[in-house]
Amino acid sequence: MFILKKKYFIIIENIKDINLRNIKKRNKFAIIYRNIVRNGKNFELNNFRKKCKSKNISFFVANNINLAKELNSDGIYLSAHNLSFKPLNLKRKNFSIIGSAHNLKEINIKRKQGCNYILFSRLFKVSYKPEKSHLGVLKFNNLVLSTFKKLIPLGGINLSNLGKLNNVNSDCFAIMSEVKKKPAKIFSRLF
Repeated sequence: MFILKKKYFIIIENIKDINLRNIKKRNKFAIIYRNIVRNGKNFELNNFRKKCKSKNISFFVANNINLAKELNSDGIYLSAHNLSFKPLNLKRKNFSIIGSAHNLKEINIKRKQGCNYILFSRLFKVSYKPEKSHLGVLKFNNLVLSTFKKLIPLGGINLSNLGKLNNVNSDCFAIMSEVKKKPAKIFSRLF
């Protein structure tokens, strides 16, 4: 079964985690680069950004306004732990702000930070923290109706539950760990 959404957000920690040749559709994908370890290799990152631009893939940098400006990214991604209001100064044309939240309090903070989209974690149960709670499709849909219309599901999305995303009340979704494990299979189902 194919998953039909307007936009797919892919979170990577290293530019080697993803092969851009697997992405065939234009204007449907956005890559969020979570630069956890800053290694100073901006030349490779700049080339990766140029490849994304040539394929019409949106590119976002996590929590680093200076790097986002330097790479001329499409926007910035604010993690749930980032409580700064400095990105509000970046509200310029074609510069988007994406946030991440785990509860209602964090959703409200991200709205005040001016986020265009908010990634909400956890939709499904995850293997790396099985004791943590998750929402499921029904509770997520209720949360979207009662809070923020541009809420994007994240967490626990894999090949076995990918079909359930057609029932989610969102025109986007975000994926992270499954892209590293089985990228070709995931991308073949995202049309």
